Amino acid sequence: MIKQLIFDWGGTIMIDYASQGPMYLWERVDWVPGAQDSLSKLSTQYPLCIATNAPHSGTEEMIKALDRVGAKRFFKNFFSSKELGYGKPDPRFFLAIAEKLHVVPGDCLMVGNHYSKDIVGAKRAGMMTIYYNEKELTGPFEQADLVIENMGELNKAIQSLVTSHQ
Repeated sequence: MIKQLIFDWGGTIMIDYASQGPMYLWERVDWVPGAQDSLSKLSTQYPLCIATNAPHSGTEEMIKALDRVGAKRFFKNFFSSKELGYGKPDPRFFLAIAEKLHVVPGDCLMVGNHYSKDIVGAKRAGMMTIYYNEKELTGPFEQADLVIENMGELNKAIQSLVTSHQ
């Protein structure tokens, strides 16, 4: 049963333009296409949190960047590797989030665009996973429960996971 959705930040919710410094200071910030509509619907069904491994941003900097595009309102909790003490793909990063949210890892679904960091680490921690493969990379993605290529597909993918786990 999915009790918590966890999202990666850069490249999953907001476009990572690979500019220097914290994203909230970048000249340009934008939504990943389809993310806003998906979060708008999902936030009425699930608690959403966001977790980053960004080297230039802690939790407060991430919140400021999310606020610039109006994304902050969708998330109840915000986590960064700086505050957690662990980084992705270390399973302890994901386990610490589950502990802080008072849920077991098996009730969490991680959505991320970096297979080895977001998906493999979360799966090793016991979470369900959706790999957002926006670059349409090929390969076996065994650690992903589902693979999507457009964030607009996310709601349907989650429904599919819910149905298959009933």
